[in-house]
Amino acid sequence: MYYINDKKYKCTVSVTLDIFNDRWKLAIIWHLLDSDKRFKELHSIISQITQKTLTIKLKELEEKKIINREIFPQVPLKVVYSLTNSGKKLRPVLEEMYKWGITYVEEFGKITEENLCSNNIFEK
Repeated sequence: MYYINDKKYKCTVSVTLDIFNDRWKLAIIWHLLDSDKRFKELHSIISQITQKTLTIKLKELEEKKIINREIFPQVPLKVVYSLTNSGKKLRPVLEEMYKWGITYVEEFGKITEENLCSNNIFEK
């Protein structure tokens, strides 16, 4: 049995699925792999997400210790999101998901130049 806070899990895959139970969290992490970002930057990059949903997902990822939220006391207030060490360890997983997605689209779909997902995060 595996325990995280007050929750019990029979399998570590269940832990992973519980944390990444929707499409937005992985997108947020993907874009933070490249660099730290402010809320508005994330919202403009992930244009389909609402501000309310982004706020909720950032809070959930912070609670799970996947991202950091750093507040700079200035006017206007500056808040920057970054990956924790645990979040940074997701890089190889997301890189493989990216590569698999490209292969899948090449086999069963088509790729156009517009709105391509950036792979520059692999350069680090």
